[in-house]
Amino acid sequence: MSRCQVTCFYQLFYIPFKFLAYNPSCLFLIRITKKVNYHIMQIKSIAIIGLVLLLAACGSDDKVKVEDVKQGPLAQSKNSAAFNEQFGKLMENYFHLKDNFITESDTMIAAYTVKLTEAADSLNLAELKADSSIVNTAKSYRESISAELKALAGEKGLEAKRKSFQMVSDQLFDLARTVQYDGERVYQQNCPMAFGDVGANWLSKSAEIRNPYLPKKMLTCGEVRDSIGMK
Repeated sequence: MSRCQVTCFYQLFYIPFKFLAYNPSCLFLIRITKKVNYHIMQIKSIAIIGLVLLLAACGSDDKVKVEDVKQGPLAQSKNSAAFNEQFGKLMENYFHLKDNFITESDTMIAAYTVKLTEAADSLNLAELKADSSIVNTAKSYRESISAELKALAGEKGLEAKRKSFQMVSDQLFDLARTVQYDGERVYQQNCPMAFGDVGANWLSKSAEIRNPYLPKKMLTCGEVRDSIGMK
């Protein structure tokens, strides 16, 4: 490079730079420019990182994997339809007998005692979905119910009939619980004032209290003690 060329370079670049370096206004502008450039670089870095994450997300499987939730089966009776139908008839005859103890109709009490006995004797426990021990227990309750109903039929007075009815009520509830009858909701209700404050149970298909032991004096005396069934 010739001396002339060096002189020209010095005049064009060095002298203006020296002027800027020592000029306070120019120094302020330089600092501002550096800060702006620094923030621009930060923004660019964040943008690049965001772009990389977005591309990674897009490259993954678009389908969100949801853990399979196993749904349980719908409510289903533990017994066959044929057994539930037979047991339902047994309960229906019992409810009629109970209602006639409320109205104190001797004729209808006698009629439904016979019907309930027939329903108990014809209950086919072979339809019961259970092991042999449960079937044998159910058979024992069925036989006790039938025997107590025959005793009820032989009683002369209404109070004596009610005592047999109490025995039938307890045995029938035990039978329903043993076979896990779930064809309907059955309520076990109790009157603590029955038989001289001894207390007695009966069964109902409604939670409403209708006392078959003291219908004239305390028709609504009693409480729900227990219940079985799915409805």
